[in-house]
Amino acid sequence: MNEAVPLRPSAPGALLVHHERGQREVFCGLAGIVWLHRKIQDAFFLVVGSRTCAHLLQSAAGVMIFAEPRFATAILEERDLAGIADINDELDGVVSRLLERRPDIKLLFLVGSCPSEVIKIDLVRAAYRLNRAHAPRARVVSYSGSGIETTFTEGEDACLAALAPDLPAEPATAAPSLLVVGALADVVEDQFAATFREIGIDARFLPARRADAMPAVGPNTKFILAQPFLAETARALELRGARRISAAYPLGCEGTTLWLKAAADAFDVPAARFDAAVAPGRARAEKSLARYKAQLSGKTIFFFPDSQLEIPLARFLARELDMQPIDVSTPYLHQQLLAEELALLPTETRLNEGSDVDRQLDRCRAARPDLTVCGLGLANPLESEGLATKWAIELLFTPIQGYDQAGDLAELFTRPLTRRSRLEV
Repeated sequence: MNEAVPLRPSAPGALLVHHERGQREVFCGLAGIVWLHRKIQDAFFLVVGSRTCAHLLQSAAGVMIFAEPRFATAILEERDLAGIADINDELDGVVSRLLERRPDIKLLFLVGSCPSEVIKIDLVRAAYRLNRAHAPRARVVSYSGSGIETTFTEGEDACLAALAPDLPAEPATAAPSLLVVGALADVVEDQFAATFREIGIDARFLPARRADAMPAVGPNTKFILAQPFLAETARALELRGARRISAAYPLGCEGTTLWLKAAADAFDVPAARFDAAVAPGRARAEKSLARYKAQLSGKTIFFFPDSQLEIPLARFLARELDMQPIDVSTPYLHQQLLAEELALLPTETRLNEGSDVDRQLDRCRAARPDLTVCGLGLANPLESEGLATKWAIELLFTPIQGYDQAGDLAELFTRPLTRRSRLEV
């Protein structure tokens, strides 16, 4: 099914949203473990899945055989699938041995996969049972990282949404507080925390770096999303009484300023104090972006649906680097979470929700963009056809948010073009 409807029917020149349904090319939610296990330093992610799941994680994370990562796969064997073994007893034994060998684990995630969901393993009940056995030494939480009808960034959303119901309750008499939601690299989190202090706001972050430091939440909590793909997490926090601050996302100088300003306005920070606090960061970002603008200005870019970062990235590239996003596809379009971003997207951009990879490949080949952002499975075929590509997943593994990363973000888009120019004879 393919159809186009106006994004804002009453607005003149409104963007059309083309809804596409067809084959997809994208990683599953298990990929989120690669950055989440680095963030929560005493957590362990136990995937209940197949050898394919294990190979995916090993490949995505580049784990060496002598390393001791904080994720693993409890592999479902033929005897499990045939019902010869009791899967619950098997899982209990794996968890008990794991926690005995790794006393540093304080938070254990049971992560569902395609195989575990197909054979209907109830990991929610398993987590409840294991919690009773191992609390308070270790807490057990479950979520789904299955690739059935999901994209790889939804793994983070499912993980944080699973944490939300059990976050500590903020006292009813507490002063209004700010919660920044979304996994950020530690260096980015530290930069944002320092900037918020300059503005006059004491910010907390979800997820925290340690299991026993997860932030409290309640009716006096105002939260702002650092990532656009956290729809379920936002709903879970709102059920706890927290209120979302609507904002653009902190990609590039403009996006970071708008994001910080939305939080400052929610806490009635005087404009003079805000401007003074962000001025040094804005100046650094503008200077770093100027280095790349000449190389990217006027270049066309095509986004395949992959990470749900496509719309904020297109806004950043169009408004700050003068690129032309000719076709922007995103797996899911959460209009409320992206309202501020959509208002800044060039109206001539073709905007697509969903995936029909064959149609998108046809449009990409016809357009011959200067740069194509896509998944690993499409990159090599498109490169062989003479198109420069950027791996979408790299934008999740790399710190790209905030003023001090604005230049690094721009450089990610210049690298494929620089490489291609060097290879040309």
